[in-house]
Amino acid sequence: MVEGVTDGVRGGMAEGGRRGAGAAADGAAGGRWEETGFTEDEGRLTLRERKKLRTRQRISGEATLLFIRRGFDNVTVAEVARAAEVSTMTVFNYFPRKEDLFLDRIPEARELLTRAVRERGADETPLAALRRLTLGLLAERHPLAAVGEGFEHFWRTVLDSPALCARGREAVEEMEHTLAGLLAEAAGGDVERPDRAARLAAALIIAGIRAAFVEAVTRRLGGDPVEEVAVEQAKVLRRTFDALERALARDV
Repeated sequence: MVEGVTDGVRGGMAEGGRRGAGAAADGAAGGRWEETGFTEDEGRLTLRERKKLRTRQRISGEATLLFIRRGFDNVTVAEVARAAEVSTMTVFNYFPRKEDLFLDRIPEARELLTRAVRERGADETPLAALRRLTLGLLAERHPLAAVGEGFEHFWRTVLDSPALCARGREAVEEMEHTLAGLLAEAAGGDVERPDRAARLAAALIIAGIRAAFVEAVTRRLGGDPVEEVAVEQAKVLRRTFDALERALARDV
């Protein structure tokens, strides 16, 4: 089981779960899934942008409901389109790949990572900003922290699908690449061509977060209570960042 979870959740923060996954598995009101996924402050969006965001959320929500109920590999994109009352082409306009319909928080994770590093305090290191971000997500039981009621439905769906597991592995590589560029930029380097120090630091940070993430998911799938897992997860993350600070003190 642990090996399977490790493969399935390598995306770490890049994948995340969904609020209300348990409710969806039992049947959402009116057959509709709670709006979830990548979000923005609607006050900063135009009417057109808000409509596009809600369409994206509706498509992803209907897809998630179908995938959890029937299994990812047993649902077609055409079926998702019918459930969301849009065309198949519209689905692909918002989600280039079927896997991204379910792992739809990858863009949100990248944005949070980017903002944490670029908008950190004047005296705050990138690593300190990432610690604050990660522990903050856990404290609010954000889906990207993977610890919450009902999230196990999401992860079982991921583990049952080789395609989703593969997308998860790609996601962790994408996050590592993004972070390497951000660390290089923070050090005065080229965000598009991070140096070896930035790449190594990013690899260590993402690996550390992923390891803590995998442990939490494994415990939840094993039936451990959410709050118990969350408390231990916070301890694991703090120890992880303490170790990273000792290892990367000169560079990050």
